[in-house]
Amino acid sequence: MPKQKTHKGLTKRIKITSSGRVKCKHSGAGHLMSGKNAKRRRRLSNSTIITSAKTKAIKIGLCN
Repeated sequence: MPKQKTHKGLTKRIKITSSGRVKCKHSGAGHLMSGKNAKRRRRLSNSTIITSAKTKAIKIGLCN
């Protein structure tokens, strides 16, 4: 039986840390930044760790 293929769109958007957690960029940081205050823009520029509830579903999508 053939292996499951990795979802390539997902691999471009996330990174698995060495401890196994899922890291990704914040949403809403692509454009229209002039309407957002400086504190919000700084927060959106950093990456975030995804909660454990969604981590399992994401790892299934990656087929690790």
